[in-house]
Amino acid sequence: MQAWDAYKQGVTTDRTAYLIFDIETVVDGRLVQRIRYPEAPTLTPAAAVAQYRAQLLESSSGKSDFVPATFHLPVSVAVAKVDASFALQEVRTLDRPRFRPQVITRSFWKGWHSYGHPTLVTFNGRGFDLPVMELAAFRYGISVPAWFQSSGPSYNQPRNRYNANAHLDLQDVLSNHGALSVAGGLNLCAQILGKPGKMDTKGSMVQSLWEAGEWTRIDDYCMCDALDTYFVFLRTRVVAGQLTLSEEQGLVMKARAWIEQAQAENLALRDYLANFRMWSEVGDEDDPFLPAQ
Repeated sequence: MQAWDAYKQGVTTDRTAYLIFDIETVVDGRLVQRIRYPEAPTLTPAAAVAQYRAQLLESSSGKSDFVPATFHLPVSVAVAKVDASFALQEVRTLDRPRFRPQVITRSFWKGWHSYGHPTLVTFNGRGFDLPVMELAAFRYGISVPAWFQSSGPSYNQPRNRYNANAHLDLQDVLSNHGALSVAGGLNLCAQILGKPGKMDTKGSMVQSLWEAGEWTRIDDYCMCDALDTYFVFLRTRVVAGQLTLSEEQGLVMKARAWIEQAQAENLALRDYLANFRMWSEVGDEDDPFLPAQ
């Protein structure tokens, strides 16, 4: 039985049906040095990353200095556990406060398996988060046969792009699988719903924060992104007809109650709540976008 069918039929279950996750990564400077600058063995990892980013910025005419995902390692993974009725169970990050990429990777895949292969939910995870976690499994020799299985019809295989039961990429949903560029990304979608979106930390800051030793700040940022992704996920379920607006808002209130309780142990969640707004339905004649009559 699919999760939304269980919800509509009134089936109650504590089973984790969805793992909504977000990752933050840093560039492996040692790998950059070996691959990009083998002729300069004394180049430090940080200097190799800086040099590579400068070259990328120049080659893109100033548009981007983003290092390809193949050089990245996960240093924070936040996971929101969601049950079959779409209710938030908890949000946690992996291997806090040590943030070891190998332990994070092993914990992520072990968790997915131990919860019975729930649907993975991401925002743009098809293009970044999942490939990074797959490559990390490759790097550390972590076996994930259930995810990489290739028997049976291709549409049932977990890594098939259109197998939304295995992985639901919300950017794919909102962009109709790339027909539209979702400019503004998760930040835009979250703020449409009144949720915080980007606050004082942004993805472009992660590498420098890591090098400065501000690892917990990265982890907090990742957790807030996972929460934003959860609220965007709920609205896509409304659009898909799996939840009514009233049901969605009830789930949002329950999630807010969880955040209020959890903020006692995480100051970042206090900031998240301070920027949290409940979405409200707009009447046909009350839309603030319309000019005053």
